Amino acid sequence: MIMTAFAVWFFNLGTFEIKTVGVIQSGLPVFQTPTFDFGITRELVMPALNLAMVSFVSMMLTARSFAAKNGYDIDADKEFMALGLANIASAFSQGFAVSGADSRTAVNDANGGKTQLVSIIAAVLITLVALFLTAPLQYIPSAALGIVLVIASLSLIDLKALWQLQKRDNSAFFLALTTLLAVLFIGVIPGITLAVLLGLFQFLRVVMRPTEQVLGIDNKGIMRSIDSSDKAQAIHGVFIYRFNSPLTYFNALYFKRQLLGKVAGEEGIECLIIDAVPCFTHLDLSVMAMLADLHMVLKQTGIRLVVAGRKRQMIKWCELAGVSTTDGGVLIRSDLYLALKMNQVYKQALAEGLAPLVHKQPSNEDILIHGHL
Repeated sequence: MIMTAFAVWFFNLGTFEIKTVGVIQSGLPVFQTPTFDFGITRELVMPALNLAMVSFVSMMLTARSFAAKNGYDIDADKEFMALGLANIASAFSQGFAVSGADSRTAVNDANGGKTQLVSIIAAVLITLVALFLTAPLQYIPSAALGIVLVIASLSLIDLKALWQLQKRDNSAFFLALTTLLAVLFIGVIPGITLAVLLGLFQFLRVVMRPTEQVLGIDNKGIMRSIDSSDKAQAIHGVFIYRFNSPLTYFNALYFKRQLLGKVAGEEGIECLIIDAVPCFTHLDLSVMAMLADLHMVLKQTGIRLVVAGRKRQMIKWCELAGVSTTDGGVLIRSDLYLALKMNQVYKQALAEGLAPLVHKQPSNEDILIHGHL
């Protein structure tokens, strides 16, 4: 930059229509109270939200890229707070909306900067330049600035990692490739916006159509998913189901449909156990209504419904939603292994004619009576 600026000044290259930075007014910004026009506030809400989203996403992409490159962690909450404070300061100093600059970050990283002291030194130098050295800046060619950014940004391109991503996760590879092409062909801001929307759609698809597992027991008595390895075997008369996503109103019917479809394909099922830990994460009345309806459907076919895990929360949520957990209602157990043990207790009691005693939420005394604690 120094060499090209000197060349433009010494040889008067400005006469050849070479674009330069141009004249920059010296001095510090004047701090003043921002002017609020309440008449256009309503029109600014959506643009402000869009700008905040794009600014935050752009900053986080930059921060995570350099964090992965240099092996450190970042705190998204602190980054968002810093972004907000920076924009408040900008509003009071005749500035505009700001975000984390990937170009400046790349330049700092290429020069060996490792800590926040880089930003402090840069701020001091910018202040000195703004006060005393603005005159030489007018001779810097715009092309020289572009070359600096291109060279610094080359360190962020990792095509090898992108190709490895294609082998590990096709959806993530598709999102990364789409983002790259969108930024190149339709612009940075529209490209990032498109990437955010696609990422949101991918997340919704994962939540609405998550992976699911049917569990069994291996030869060591450990519960694991039943797959092609045949390391786990199904338990006779018991169907254990795990839904790997929080249940909410928009995937509750899918959960019910998938579960009933799998149960319909099995024979001799007497007890259906649902792993509540990954799916029942919060109170949702539509989910609880689905659970009550599922219980009634299964009860009509002679299948007992047991929910294993989050016992205290599940009992509380069932009470609030009016889902019965008493005699003949949904059975709730502390974990999957206790649910299996209590199913054995029930089958033994049924054989001994004592089924009514254990066909309820058991106390420790009930379990002790049958010698299984």
